[in-house]
Amino acid sequence: MSRGRWNGSKLRGYSAMLIVIKRDTTEAELENIKQYLIDQDFDFHQSTGANRIILGIIGETQHFDTQQLENMAGVHVIFKIPAEE
Repeated sequence: MSRGRWNGSKLRGYSAMLIVIKRDTTEAELENIKQYLIDQDFDFHQSTGANRIILGIIGETQHFDTQQLENMAGVHVIFKIPAEE
């Protein structure tokens, strides 16, 4: 599921995150993570590989506290990517 606003002019000044999903995550847990991201007003793109799902998040993540997201069922690890100046 992608929210579809990945256009260069809107991304200037935004930061990003990558969320690696645990291998044994259920579809319901994944949907819960996605809904949380939508509720936080983030855009994301899902990349599904053979063994992992990674969610790429675009938005104002620089000051976003990841603690609640890190504690959600299905989240393996979160990487914050700083904004480019």
